[in-house]
Amino acid sequence: MDLGSAPGGWLQVASKTVGEQGLVLGIDTKQIEPLTESNVCTIVGDITGPEIISQIKEILSREALVVTSDVSQSLSGVWELDHARQIDLARRSLEIALVVLKIGGNFFVKTFQGNASEDFVKDVKRHFARVEIVKPKASRSRSAEIYVLGLRLKATLT
Repeated sequence: MDLGSAPGGWLQVASKTVGEQGLVLGIDTKQIEPLTESNVCTIVGDITGPEIISQIKEILSREALVVTSDVSQSLSGVWELDHARQIDLARRSLEIALVVLKIGGNFFVKTFQGNASEDFVKDVKRHFARVEIVKPKASRSRSAEIYVLGLRLKATLT
């Protein structure tokens, strides 16, 4: 599953990775141009909306193996506000991942370095066996953009 998937390039890559037996679900607030891959479904929707999880469950026939999130809002230019908004989106992405991921599944999410990112990483560590911070080479060195990679979702204690 790919949150923030427009324009759809990563959906095409994921489609090839999972093969004909797999399913790739893309979600974005923007319409994604129709793809020719038969194993790709899309939802035009807001991940912060209360109905998104039921929409996801209507399409998924089983738990997801991977959830990626490149969700982002337009930047305001006010660092504190932009950082808080991005952390909120990362937290919502984590909430969705925890509902739809299979035990042992993986999570990859974009966020910004800042005062709230440390607490977010701690939350991810509570749920995943291994957590890494990734700074892509393509990202400008001065950019605060980072990705948090959560590997092997742990079983929850009830």
